[in-house]
Amino acid sequence: MKAVVKKALGYDQMDFLDVPEPEVYGDRVKIKVAYTGICGSDIHTFKGEYNNAATPVILGHEFSGKVVAIGPEVSKIKVGDRVTSETTFETCGHCRFCQSKNYNLCAQRKGLGTQADGSMTDYVLSREESCHVLPENVTYQAASLTEPLACCVHAALEKTTINEGDIALVIGPGPIGLLLAQVIKAQGAMVIMSGVTQDKHRLALAKEIGIDVVVDSLTENLPERVMAVTQGYGVSRVFDCSGAIGAVNQALPLTSKAGVFVQVGLFGEKMNSMDQEVIIQREIEYVGSRSQKPSSWVIALQLLARGEIKIDKMITKIVDLKDWRQGFDAVMAGHEIKVLLESNLEWKKADKSIEASQSN
Repeated sequence: MKAVVKKALGYDQMDFLDVPEPEVYGDRVKIKVAYTGICGSDIHTFKGEYNNAATPVILGHEFSGKVVAIGPEVSKIKVGDRVTSETTFETCGHCRFCQSKNYNLCAQRKGLGTQADGSMTDYVLSREESCHVLPENVTYQAASLTEPLACCVHAALEKTTINEGDIALVIGPGPIGLLLAQVIKAQGAMVIMSGVTQDKHRLALAKEIGIDVVVDSLTENLPERVMAVTQGYGVSRVFDCSGAIGAVNQALPLTSKAGVFVQVGLFGEKMNSMDQEVIIQREIEYVGSRSQKPSSWVIALQLLARGEIKIDKMITKIVDLKDWRQGFDAVMAGHEIKVLLESNLEWKKADKSIEASQSN
């Protein structure tokens, strides 16, 4: 089979190669891949900005597909199941984080598409525990966005709480920001989304999918807009999806006293000059959110099944797996929202039948 392989560390070092088709063992499930989303971390890997623990490695960790084989220890997942999978491929199984199913924090964790072969290919292995059977009304295309949606669920609903009537600020209208804003909206809260002028088309999409207040922070006065909406108190929840320290420092004083600031986006530099004084004086709870855990996926699939996430607006380009460079170039150009790679080329008919049943 063919696969998108990161051959070595450094810029690019990637190719479309023949690789052996994986075989099941133990608790492993073999999935015939339908779609894989190109994640920002895949772009960082392409650019050599992430030092993967293992190369060569097949990229891809946001995906959907159909089970075609199961290992002898698999008891719940069945051949023919339509699934998506968590990115966790292996953990130590013994640490306090594994025991509480916070696998994202296990020091020995290996993830699909980074330390274990991922889904930018025809077939991928996953452990049974990581697999989630798709609700009948969730398409393969929609399911390929479960992983980033689960990250947003973890940030908004597990690292903090969102209540009906809350007002939240989401910084950065990229795929994560747009998904996160919809997770918050689904709880009955109000959302302010900020971006910059080059995000014009993404800010326009934010309006289209129902975000309450959309602000270009370069041409509009974000503090003024926030304080007008919140009667001068500031927002109770802030989620930074930009990883831009300037945006974080602008937003910290806009967080209400005793409010919560959740850091979702990764910074370009590990050490930054942050306005720590305002965190102290306003008694802000500053929280880090990393990846997701099993419970995040359950909630994400429920949101998809209820139609509370406008996935059709998020997926703006689909390319054949063999044209993966075209897909990566499209993401790096910044004009698309979410780009998918299609493997095996047989999934559109299945998705159309699901969509047809929903309209009847």
